[in-house]
Amino acid sequence: MDSEKINNAENTAELQLMGMTCVNCAAKVEKTLNSFPDVKASVNFATEKAHVELRGNTQMSELLKAIQDIGYQAYEINDDVDAAKFKEEAAAEYKKERTHFIISAVLTVPFLFEMVWMFAGGHHEFMPRWLQLILATPVQFWIGWRFYRGSYFALRSKSANMDVLVALGTSMAYLLSVVVTVFNWTDQHVYFEASTAIVTLILLGKLMESRAKGKTSEAVEGLLRLQPKKAFIEKDGQVLEVATSELKVGDIVIVKNAEGIPVDGVVVGGESSVDESMLTGESIPSQKASGDAVYAATMNQEGTLKIKATSVGSKTQLAQIIKIVTTAQGSKAPIQRLADKISGVFVPVVVLISILTFFATWFFAGDLTSAFIASVSVLVIACPCALGLATPTAVVVGIGKGAQAGVLFRDAKALELAEKIKVLVLDKTGTITEGRPQVTDVFAVHGSKEDILRWAGSLEAGSSHPLAAAIVEEAKKLQQDLFLVESFKSVTGQGVEGVIEERSLKLGRPHWVAADFSLNKEVIAGFENQGKTVMALADAERILGYIAVADKIRTTSKEAIAELKKKGVKVIMLTGDNEGTAKEIAKQAGIDEYKHSVKPADKASVIVALKRRKERVAMVGDGINDAPALAVADVSFSMSSGTDIAIETADVTLMKNDLQSVVHAIELSEMTLRKIRQNLFFAFFYNVLGIPLAAFGMLNPVIAGAAMAMSSVSVVSNSLLLKRKSI
Repeated sequence: MDSEKINNAENTAELQLMGMTCVNCAAKVEKTLNSFPDVKASVNFATEKAHVELRGNTQMSELLKAIQDIGYQAYEINDDVDAAKFKEEAAAEYKKERTHFIISAVLTVPFLFEMVWMFAGGHHEFMPRWLQLILATPVQFWIGWRFYRGSYFALRSKSANMDVLVALGTSMAYLLSVVVTVFNWTDQHVYFEASTAIVTLILLGKLMESRAKGKTSEAVEGLLRLQPKKAFIEKDGQVLEVATSELKVGDIVIVKNAEGIPVDGVVVGGESSVDESMLTGESIPSQKASGDAVYAATMNQEGTLKIKATSVGSKTQLAQIIKIVTTAQGSKAPIQRLADKISGVFVPVVVLISILTFFATWFFAGDLTSAFIASVSVLVIACPCALGLATPTAVVVGIGKGAQAGVLFRDAKALELAEKIKVLVLDKTGTITEGRPQVTDVFAVHGSKEDILRWAGSLEAGSSHPLAAAIVEEAKKLQQDLFLVESFKSVTGQGVEGVIEERSLKLGRPHWVAADFSLNKEVIAGFENQGKTVMALADAERILGYIAVADKIRTTSKEAIAELKKKGVKVIMLTGDNEGTAKEIAKQAGIDEYKHSVKPADKASVIVALKRRKERVAMVGDGINDAPALAVADVSFSMSSGTDIAIETADVTLMKNDLQSVVHAIELSEMTLRKIRQNLFFAFFYNVLGIPLAAFGMLNPVIAGAAMAMSSVSVVSNSLLLKRKSI
């Protein structure tokens, strides 16, 4: 089994990062964290978070100090830390940045008049140079101090980031202008307007980028807002109002009409309909009565419900969903590797191009001023940020949108691979069918139907198989006590056996049960041709009877399978049923290829064999026996109604228990990858076009700075368009 697919959160942590300005900063933090031998970390620039796996004795305090030493701030996100703290800090930081931008803009406005005056044909400078120096200095060294600070920490750790480019470009423009002003070289130009405008425009771009990035995580914030802050509990005959954070397992919670449910629990009183769309994406409310399960953040729509809490706080399904989504949003898609590699060498290459541009222009044009302008333009137009944001912003929006539709991706890799699926293997029970089989027929050979059902029910009472549950449920309708079974034995993939009142009985697959007896093939074929599963009951001497069980196909399965086939996905059904039953179910579902009589242990082998064809193979399942097959599939889907191990093994959890959700997952993957490719194309195209234009002196440094500032905003805004798409 692929151990990477098993979720182990015991030694993992999420860090909130502050102070990163570009993707190179994120790469530096990631490299620093991974320098610890027992730490595996992944940093997401778009979400400004780090996902850390601790595999040894390294303490969290060591990691936080290491991040601080390279110039950034980090906080561990855990149950003890109020998420509002980070939001408040981020809001305060945004407000501070906005204030700096306003000050910088006010100081830059006079230079705009200067530029307009010069473009209009003015023969001398509009503002005295000493006034330009006074206005430009605070912009360069107070407002722009962040670029120098970022450059210092970057260079100290033997790396380079966007701060280095901005600091170099603006410093060149500013310092040359200072020299010209101090020595009163009236025949030379000054470029204070370039340095101030570049800093101001980059600040504006960062503000817009920050605002847009904040919108990418609205899906998770929307889930958090669903959790009620207060709850009413019944205690000692009184109804008390308490904070949701104070609720404990076993509390009896009272939820009135139009109120949110604060806990996961079981209804112990009242009836109502509950809107679960925020968790499952299903718009039709679910009817709830005594004994039914309810979940935190769902909405009670009608009557009053009395609920016994089974999970509270971080243990609720809502909390688990939020954790899965935030972890997935922070993961890296394989398509991001190329952008990361380019970003890693981007800044040194740009600096080299800038130097070459300066000397080449000076040599061929013989004009020092032109060489200087072209060199500065190259530095300020180059933007590694657009490359760094191209993939993670689309991933964050895509995974968040999936969560709103009831499709939970465990990581970005699953989101990327879903669109590449060529073969989809479906487990029959609980996936194509509803997973609630019912006894449809009892055929007695010896004894009465009641006897057959009672014996069979007694044997199956010791089994956990869905078919066993159906037989036990039907036997209980006889309103007779089941027999005591001795020497019970369950044979995986075959059936059960045991001793009832000193009589050895076997129940299961007809050919396994009747190894020494003849079978009534007409009866068996008749049931199988109707898509029913047939089990035979025998004692040591003869066949006693047959029981037919059927599991209804989900109403949406046929439509979903048809849509998958239209997308070019080959659908294969796996079932432990015999060929007759498998053929009929496949026919009803519209499946062309099926594999029957597959034992649980052989499912993984089927997946491995299909993968040898060099095609992307996905698996949908819901049971413990599906877990090995889910683990070896390229992409694995699990119904939320399935077992815990199936859900933990799967790459994607489908909250709606519907094959249409698989279609939605693939469509979401297609849309997200389309946005990623658009973003990467724009980021590459922008740099491939912009840098040569700047190098050949065709771009003014101010225009170059504006283009650089807007490039990141364009990428993030394009990713946000995903939110408008419907699936």
